[in-house]
Amino acid sequence: MFIGHVATAYAAKRLAPRVSLGTLFAAAQLPDVLWPFLLLTGVEHATIAPGDTAVSPLRYDSYPVSHSLLTVVAWGAAFAAVHFWRKRRPLDALVLAALVAGHWVLDFVSHRADMPLWPGGPRLGLGLWSSVPATIAVELAMVAAGLWLALSATRARDRFGRWGFAGLAALLLLIYAANVTGPPPPSIQAVAWVGVVGAVLFIGLAAWIDRHREPA
Repeated sequence: MFIGHVATAYAAKRLAPRVSLGTLFAAAQLPDVLWPFLLLTGVEHATIAPGDTAVSPLRYDSYPVSHSLLTVVAWGAAFAAVHFWRKRRPLDALVLAALVAGHWVLDFVSHRADMPLWPGGPRLGLGLWSSVPATIAVELAMVAAGLWLALSATRARDRFGRWGFAGLAALLLLIYAANVTGPPPPSIQAVAWVGVVGAVLFIGLAAWIDRHREPA
């Protein structure tokens, strides 16, 4: 999933309204934030293979560090521990840990059987990506629910807080549509670099917009 992960970040605003939306975005997408760097350094591997699933042109050959259940839980614990050390808010830290761990659960639902339980361990997956209509229906429903929860938990301080929030959601939906309908990427290196730039851009935008909103 892509926008499904973002949807959980929006939804988490209801449970942790004082946590920056940028931080929630980073937690929900943490395995995908780490993955491009591991691809570029050759630690993990993927192949452009259109048709491997109906939704994604990528075949995930090996990603034990960024996407195994064991390491994802460990990344979540580390992310939450750093946030707790800085903010001293146990509930917020718990929400962040759950967001990171939830990334594996959503990928388990989406992917074919390529999600490892631990590095070198068995791989699982329910294969939602075998159906484009089902994937779109599930992810758009998640986004609608996530945005509603975020809007019910926060309010805009100014116009930028209102229109920036709407604009970011619209931009995410446009990119999602392009990902689902567009051609395969030219190379794995291009995928990795787009992932790096996208993570910086969207986490930064979410954090900036969130400064113009406040808990309701």
